[in-house]
Amino acid sequence: MKTWRVAGINFDHMHMGDNLRMAREHPRAEIVGVCHEVPERMEAAVRSLEISSDRVFTDYRECLESTRPDIVILCPATAQHGDWVERVAPFGAHVLLEKPFAASLAEADRIIAAVRKAGVRLAINWPLVWVPAHVTTKRLIDEGQIGEVLEVHFYDGNRGPLYHVADKVETGEGERAKERPMSWFYRKSYGGGSLLDYLGYGTTLGTWYQGNRTPLEVTAITAQPENLEVDAHSVTVARYAHGLSTFQTRWGTFTDPWVHQPQPKCGFVIVGTEGTIGSYDYAPTVRLQTRAQPQGMDVPVDPLVPPNQNPIQYFIHCLETGEPIEGPLSIEVSRIGQQVVESAIKSALEGRTMKVVD
Repeated sequence: MKTWRVAGINFDHMHMGDNLRMAREHPRAEIVGVCHEVPERMEAAVRSLEISSDRVFTDYRECLESTRPDIVILCPATAQHGDWVERVAPFGAHVLLEKPFAASLAEADRIIAAVRKAGVRLAINWPLVWVPAHVTTKRLIDEGQIGEVLEVHFYDGNRGPLYHVADKVETGEGERAKERPMSWFYRKSYGGGSLLDYLGYGTTLGTWYQGNRTPLEVTAITAQPENLEVDAHSVTVARYAHGLSTFQTRWGTFTDPWVHQPQPKCGFVIVGTEGTIGSYDYAPTVRLQTRAQPQGMDVPVDPLVPPNQNPIQYFIHCLETGEPIEGPLSIEVSRIGQQVVESAIKSALEGRTMKVVD
């Protein structure tokens, strides 16, 4: 079968290392090139993945023209997603774009237009999609275990975006202090802040859980520390025709959820007409409460199996089979999530409830 040629372009987001590792582990994928204008940003991935020097580039055009990839993984700063998709798509490679979708709805629509014009496929990767608890939650919802979904409540984040690099390797205090003044995560013009970093997770997976329904209006508020130009905490309330849902983002959780769950726990609580589900990041079980068992029970999470273990597997599967990209990775679901994010940004800025933008 075909070996898929994969290039990783722009290492601004630390998730590039995770995605490239998944590509290297895929039996029908080959990393043919990596590129960033600052070579030092690639050093850790090049070393750990044993990428040869002839496959390392600092000019994206040279990388694309020399390696002719089938798939490009893009991990730029949030506010540069549109620019990078527009640069890469005309070269004819399919695009796996690391979350979030974009910094604005207008930018998301630019991305959609660029891939459609180029005739390539796009998937937006949300790493929480590959958490077994959240996949199990979707199965339970689809089975009707909790009836019609009425509410989605989301709280998520971490100690801060510089506390770890690829593969969740923890950084030291000195390394964080050195990186912070230069980090795009803390720069408003680059799409920094906890809201843009995490709200799309909640609104996009929340859209998936709610059958792709769009809210009517959104009210949001953010907290911005005095020494930052971006927010570190946001609270968003979305009003749907069927009820209210809430989404919180937090830089500054007491612990990182992939090591120790903080309180509040990071993840989702779903309320339906016939029951509830507690689905927490990286948990081995989900908590299911139904009318038949109101005391609740712990349901072991479903094991993830190929081709649904990670974004590389899934994207290649869809490309090989021609199957549509579905769920949170799809343009359709991610765009609804972006509508809510856009409305939340405007609501927080203007200090009032906003109708959901279209």
